This record gives sequence, C-alpha cells and structure tokens, in this order.
Amino acid sequence: MDEEHTPDDGETRTLADVDGSGGRPPQEDGLPPAIGPAAGQEPGGGSGPAGRPRPKWLAPAIILVAVAVLAVAGLAVWKASSNRSHDQALAQCSRQVRAVKDSEQQAEAASSTYLQAFAVKEDQVKDTKTVKDLAKAVGKAKHTQVQAFTCQASMSAGDLQAMAGKAKRSDDVYRSLDKAAKAVLASRDAKSLEDAKAALNAKKDEASTLLSDSDGKVADNAVRDSLQQAISQAGSIKGDKAETYQDAADALQSAMDQVNTSIQQKNQADQQQAQAAQAPATRQPARRPAPAQQRPAPSTSRGKQGYTPSRQPSYNHGSSSAPAPAAPAAPAAPQGGSGGFDWNQWVQNHKPYGEACNSAGVCGIG
Repeated sequence: MDEEHTPDDGETRTLADVDGSGGRPPQEDGLPPAIGPAAGQEPGGGSGPAGRPRPKWLAPAIILVAVAVLAVAGLAVWKASSNRSHDQALAQCSRQVRAVKDSEQQAEAASSTYLQAFAVKEDQVKDTKTVKDLAKAVGKAKHTQVQAFTCQASMSAGDLQAMAGKAKRSDDVYRSLDKAAKAVLASRDAKSLEDAKAALNAKKDEASTLLSDSDGKVADNAVRDSLQQAISQAGSIKGDKAETYQDAADALQSAMDQVNTSIQQKNQADQQQAQAAQAPATRQPARRPAPAQQRPAPSTSRGKQGYTPSRQPSYNHGSSSAPAPAAPAAPAAPQGGSGGFDWNQWVQNHKPYGEACNSAGVCGIG
C-alpha cells in the first residue's frame, strides 16, 4: 500500500513546488525550458527592461501615487465646485436684493395709487374679492419688518442663501401688495365703465322720447336738430374709458336742456298770444252810466201832483233882498200806491208867520 502511494506523493510535491526550479519536469509540456519562469522569479512578476526582476515595493508605491493623484484631483474638483456654489449664491443674493430694492422704490412711487385703492369700497367694484385680497396683503405688509439687505463676497454660501431668502420674502410682500392694489383699481374702473354704459343707454332712450314728443312744440326747431345729432354721436361711442361715455351722456343732457327751454319759450309765447287775443274785449272803454230817472212829483191825496219849489220863499222883516233859507226837502211820495204825500197840508202846517197861501199852494209874503 505504501509503495502504491509513493508516486502520488511525489506528484503532489511536484505540483506544490511549481515555483521552484524543479517544480515541473523538463519538457513536460513539450515546451523549451526558456519559456517557463526563471529561477527565483515570482509568478507573474515579469522582468525589467534588462530582464531584471521588479522590486516588491514598486506596486505599493504606484498605488500610493495613484491615490495621492486622485485625492489632489478630488480636492481640486471639490474646491472648484465650492467656489462655483459660492459664486452662484452671491449672484442670487445680489439679484434678489436688487429686486427687493426696486419693489421698495415702486411702492414708494405708487403710494398715492395705493391710497386710492385702500379707499375703494366693496360696492364700488365689480368683483368684491379684490377688496378682500387687498386687505389681506395690507395685513401681511404690516407684519413685515424693514431691514437692510447686503450681499458680500466674504459671506459664506449659506449666509448668502439665507440673505437671498429674506429679500425674496420681502419682495413677495411688496409685489403682492402692488398686485392687489392694481386689481382693486381695475375692478373699480370696470364697474365705472359698466355703469357709464348703462347710464348712456338710459339717457339715449330719454333723449329719443323727448325728440319725438317735442315735434312742433319748440320755439326754434334747431335745438331738435342738435338733439338728433347728439343721439347719433352717443350711439357710435366705443372704448374702455368710462369718461368717454360720461361725456356723451353730458352732451345729451345739454341738448335735452336746450329742447326743454325752447318748449317753455313756445308755451310762454302761446300764452302771451292768447292773452293778446282776449285783450280787446277786456280793454273796451266803459259805458257812461245812464242818468237816473227823475222821480215823479209827489201827488196830493186828491190825486193832483204837487209843486216842489226849488227853494223856499224867503221872508225878511224890513228887507226883501236877502235870500230866504232853503226849505227842507219834502219826503218822496211812495210810488205805485193809492195815497200820496199831502203837500198842501204840509205847507199849511209849516207856513211861516205872515205868509198867505192860496188854494193852489202858492204862498206869498203878507
């Protein structure tokens, strides 16, 4: 048994000592001896230019040099990348700071516009949401602190990025406020335009009615021609400015006022003409009143008319030239009755002393 295993042991030993000089039998593979590895040379070691074997420290040295080169290259790449990030942060910060400064200047220049927007009420705009959005923007602006924004190259990239973020938040507040204020004013103008168009349409209808009703009722028909022209011009108005429609409505109202004034003038002229036509009848001279009829002389109880002297016979004791006092007027006899005033009896009863009257009622001085 031991002899049977001897060749195996020798063969195993030969394979284990393949690196030695006797590791492989000569011409085992039919190759020349020069092709195999040289004595004392590591497998795969190769030889130098002169056929000398390479030193063992060469491979680790090459590896160390490669690692160092890679480290230097990585450091250079990292440095370049860091510098690039810093430059980008610095540029971004500078842009954002310029933007917020521009927004501050615009807000200062538009302060009067903002005041107009703040004064607009919800019933003055077409969209009430714009007023609410403006109130929110104002609330945010009140809580925004004013601060100075600076970007310096000595600042780190992180600090530059933080500064850019602050500037952007402030810029957003300014932009939001400006946008909300402009939206309110635009909504106000839209409602004003809508109202102006509606008012002009109503005024055109009113003017057309007046033009139709005033036919033949004006003192000067030229005013109706002017009104017709104003109506035509109002119908051709276009544009997005409320003032344009308001001016057209004012022109219509002016033309309507002229027509109404002309109507009043004609009415007054017609009234004066009617009064002038009635004036001849009212201004005729009044007729002189007819003389009063003479009352009939009072009759006596016997049916005879009495004589009424114009004056009472005068008497005088010693001189007949002085006029006698007027006799009292006799009461008028009632007309239409059977009885009358007894003139003779009255004379007899009132006969002065010394007078004598005859039966005819004629008295003399005795």
